[in-house]
Amino acid sequence: MVFSIGNIIFTNMIKSNYNIIALMSGTSLDGIDIIKVNFSLIDKWMFNISDAKTVKYPKEWKIRLSQLVALNSDELKEIDLEYSSYLALVISNFIDEHNLQAIDFIASHGHTALHQPERGLTYQIGNNQILADQLNQKVICDFRVQDVKFGGQGAPLVPIGDQLLFSEFEYCLNLGGFANVSYRLNDVRIAFDICPVNIVLNYYVSKINLEYDDKGELASNGKINESLLAELNQLQFYIEEPPKSLGLEWVDINVIPLIDSFKLQIKDVLRTFIEHIAIQISKILNLKNSKVLVTGGGVYNEFLMHRIKYYSHSKIIIPDNEIVEFKEALIFGLLGVLKERNEVNCLRSVTGANRDHSSGKILMPKNQL
Repeated sequence: MVFSIGNIIFTNMIKSNYNIIALMSGTSLDGIDIIKVNFSLIDKWMFNISDAKTVKYPKEWKIRLSQLVALNSDELKEIDLEYSSYLALVISNFIDEHNLQAIDFIASHGHTALHQPERGLTYQIGNNQILADQLNQKVICDFRVQDVKFGGQGAPLVPIGDQLLFSEFEYCLNLGGFANVSYRLNDVRIAFDICPVNIVLNYYVSKINLEYDDKGELASNGKINESLLAELNQLQFYIEEPPKSLGLEWVDINVIPLIDSFKLQIKDVLRTFIEHIAIQISKILNLKNSKVLVTGGGVYNEFLMHRIKYYSHSKIIIPDNEIVEFKEALIFGLLGVLKERNEVNCLRSVTGANRDHSSGKILMPKNQL
């Protein structure tokens, strides 16, 4: 857009086309999802993912990330620095592997180390200045902190992307470390975490040296423990009203000790917990018959999907693998674009903050300041 004041001509420099790298690390520790994506705005936001990869964590990093909740503040700062440097290496390798050029910026979610919004606390490691310096690129990151400062949950943040990129679906359901859902109610977008998923399932199969229960095969051969199922379904979180969110700390305090107290075989734990997941998700999806877009690693657990479909009256739609696996990285890329444009990327109707706002931190390489 070109406009003038007197004899001075001004050009609106807000772009409508962005080439970025976006990355996401989830609580299930599957790895780092990283994509090269183009966003363009004409009448609505459109996207095209040209390159995508999940970088599996080395065993050492997987162990360290699983133990973050036990670290004190000094230890968190130290691992933040190390993890930021590790992310820079992962991104640099991705850029080299795909010969990527003309990148506007990097949008990074980081990895959740601490999430206690009720105490005004949230901490994402991987957002240190060293990330921009090592890459010599602008980085937009740390999307949760401002929302918590404004009285919100700092999560979930994906619903703005559901609204702008996937509005044809009444529900957007993601099955990752946790199940979270996003939908419109009375003309506003609401979203919240429903229950744990892979963060619990993968924890138990790791005890028998597996990364995950392939297609839910182990769970399908287990038996439901009705007493455990009843106690899981009675957890206080499930009767709380949104906005609400879950973190690893909540699982460690409320779920793992409860399950362990029953001393069940692993296959019976998995079978019982999958039934619990399906029941909790169906309570939300059955509020209305609708189209549901389902993404996240849990989609590949065929037995879990079978049980969700058993309880749900909605039409379950699983998109192509690119969207299943990289939707969250995609949307954190969009959050970066919106922050770059100083536009709302965080909805108070979702997080409970006292205002809609444009969240995130912009890091510039020191040699470009």
